[in-house]
Amino acid sequence: MRPLPTCLLSDGRPARVSRGHDPDRFVEIGSLTKVVTSTALLRLAEAKTLDPQDPVERWLPAPAGTGVTLAHLAAHTSGLPRLPPGLSGRDPYAGFDETALRALVGRPQTWDAGEPGRREEYSNFGYAVLGAALVAAAGQPYERLVREHVLDPLGIDAMTAHPPQDRRLCATGWFGRPRKPWTMDGAILPAGGLWATPRAAARLLTRLLVDRAFGEPAPAWRRSGDVVWHNGATRDASVFAGATPDGRWALAHRLGGPHSDTDALGARALRLPVRG
Repeated sequence: MRPLPTCLLSDGRPARVSRGHDPDRFVEIGSLTKVVTSTALLRLAEAKTLDPQDPVERWLPAPAGTGVTLAHLAAHTSGLPRLPPGLSGRDPYAGFDETALRALVGRPQTWDAGEPGRREEYSNFGYAVLGAALVAAAGQPYERLVREHVLDPLGIDAMTAHPPQDRRLCATGWFGRPRKPWTMDGAILPAGGLWATPRAAARLLTRLLVDRAFGEPAPAWRRSGDVVWHNGATRDASVFAGATPDGRWALAHRLGGPHSDTDALGARALRLPVRG
């Protein structure tokens, strides 16, 4: 197996970088984007722009009486499936634009999965819907609203859906050519389409979980015992971000390979037991 480009940032230690990774170049962060989206939900609620208990149909053309709130979407308890229906091809999200999302939202059968709030089912589709609702409530494009309400207040510059081409770091094929990343700047963006430098992603982690800049962590963050964490993966990149109550933190990013190995790398940096 080829050694993979790897970057590990953690408390009290210098960056550990190998195989051509770079903590100052933009990489895909996948579902770590959800942390930004759910933090934006709470910030917009503080600004009285919306209420997390708003039904989805207040902001999007969903059928009346879905029973699904913005809070359900943020907590993965909406009952929506993991992925939007109808994805296909090597670039599965390329055709999933605002028109496609609104068409799915408007179908009664989209909301027939059961009683909202009863069980958790991790949903990229749910976060795409949540992001669209935030955009409608704020009257701003997704990138502008998260910049204004989340990233700028945290002092984070190097996080965007559209990084400069010459600062992107992508996985390479066997002949050294960069592999084309998935198209994720459409409707799926709030679920997993942001890019960031590892240093910027680490600042997001530390400002939200260690400094508690906005108070309690947003609902996207996952919890395993005392550890608060989130991970993310695209076709060719994976990331793990986590912190413990005593201030330990770790941000691991790799280009290629299974995301479970990236999670394990982050867990070891936090001095946690790794299963399996």
